[in-house]
Amino acid sequence: MLNILIADDEAPARSRLRDLLTDIGNLYIVGEAKNGKEAILLADQLQPDIILLDIRMPEMDGIEAAQHLQKLTKAPAIIFTTAFDNYAIQAFDMNAVDYLLKPIRQERLQTALQKARALLPQQLTALQPLSPQRTHLNITERGRILLVPIADIIYLRAELKYVTVRTAEREYLIEESLTHLEQEFGNIFMRLHRNCLAASAYIIGFEKRSQDEHAEKQWVALLKHVPETITVSRRQQHLVRMA
Repeated sequence: MLNILIADDEAPARSRLRDLLTDIGNLYIVGEAKNGKEAILLADQLQPDIILLDIRMPEMDGIEAAQHLQKLTKAPAIIFTTAFDNYAIQAFDMNAVDYLLKPIRQERLQTALQKARALLPQQLTALQPLSPQRTHLNITERGRILLVPIADIIYLRAELKYVTVRTAEREYLIEESLTHLEQEFGNIFMRLHRNCLAASAYIIGFEKRSQDEHAEKQWVALLKHVPETITVSRRQQHLVRMA
């Protein structure tokens, strides 16, 4: 008995998959999700064997969701479902990724279920160009998956092998390279210091301050919603002049 999770933003598509799976038999549909974020949270809770994952969905698409799903303790097998898209199909075929073209036919679905498997890291890497920028960071905390929206992050600060992710509510720790994050999100964050990226949308100004009366004053960035300031390195002080 295989446990199946369906993820598709269109109700008719989910209904058709339910009907097809029911006809195949020896399967149990553990849940349904309307976007990638819901799929991850349900998969973490329900631990399905296989996820039928639509690619184009609001809030978080299927390619990004797949990246997060592979970080679960029990990573499910993934079968992508998609309307015809030459670029996507070529990427799937080249990297031996399971997919189903809509409208989905029962025989093809049954074959895909029989050979479904978890994606390999190199397969995920190859699919990333289909979803060039993540909308969330995936954080594992006490055995749970937390999804932090990129839009909520005020700054990212490298500390030893971790990066601190600061939102208005709290801090999180992730094991990602600050350089890699800058490459991916350079249109959202600016580097103020060698160990810190700040979101442009949360910078409200710059000010010269000193830690005590004897110390030299340094430029710092003032941020929305948090009391901390970020020191601006000498190399990055051109940002102050541009502000």
